Amino acid sequence: MSTLNYRHLHYFWVVAKEGGFARAAERLDMAVQTVSAQVRELERALGHQLLKPVGRGFALTEAGEAAFVRAEEIFRIGQGLPADVREAASHPSVRFAVGLSDGLSKLAAHALLGPVLATPNLRLLCHEGEFEQLQAELALHHLDIVLAGQPAPPNATLRLSSERLASSPVDWYGPGSLVRRTDVRHFPACLADLPVLLPTAHASMRPALDRWFEQHGLRPRVVGEFEDSALLAVFATQGLGVFPVSRLGVQNLLLLRGLRLLGRTEDLREDIYAIRSRRGLHHPLARKLIEGCRASTGAADSS
Repeated sequence: MSTLNYRHLHYFWVVAKEGGFARAAERLDMAVQTVSAQVRELERALGHQLLKPVGRGFALTEAGEAAFVRAEEIFRIGQGLPADVREAASHPSVRFAVGLSDGLSKLAAHALLGPVLATPNLRLLCHEGEFEQLQAELALHHLDIVLAGQPAPPNATLRLSSERLASSPVDWYGPGSLVRRTDVRHFPACLADLPVLLPTAHASMRPALDRWFEQHGLRPRVVGEFEDSALLAVFATQGLGVFPVSRLGVQNLLLLRGLRLLGRTEDLREDIYAIRSRRGLHHPLARKLIEGCRASTGAADSS
């Protein structure tokens, strides 16, 4: 089928809305014959009859009904276009596309994005995905920056650079129904007796957690594993278990009621890296994000 002629579709739409060719021609300030010819051209292009004679007038066929419904959508959107253009021209947005590795703590990522969230007219796009997929999107300039729990591996084709934004200690929280004073005094040994929620195995922090358990001789009773740290925290508030969280994300965590600090660790940490392409090196919000992280965390490890 040839490309749809939207002028012909508009004539058909007006005819259907006005209920006749004469009224449509008057509205369009055209001859009736011209309007009729344009509608027939649309029918030929679509390969179906859209209007059928009924008495002295016409009615929409089933194909015509379908065409009219879609035309309503098209021209309703079109009528809003001038206002959208004026809004965009008078209030230009600043686009910042961020990739979040699926193994990264989202609570910590939100904390790191803090320096850019107050940017006037910010249009923040966050994409969560697998580490390899996000690297490819970054190389294709679909993303401005990727936040991940590991640096990008050397790859001459992708030409990506990595910088460690933070190395945050991991603390343990739980609902008040589980975290008792005796548990706090006997942390971390108490983890052997409490139900534990953990990030899933693909999370960058999980191997460090497993090593930490082994070093402390702990065999935790894992009752849940989650890809999303925020979702994990929500389940914890319902009394499901205690859980680890990067200290960076604690401020957001405390928005959830009923959670209590169980214990702090300094030997268990979550590393977060910013990965950029060559073009991303010059994005003003990417620079603002990294400079803000350097100022707040002191991390400046790049590769």
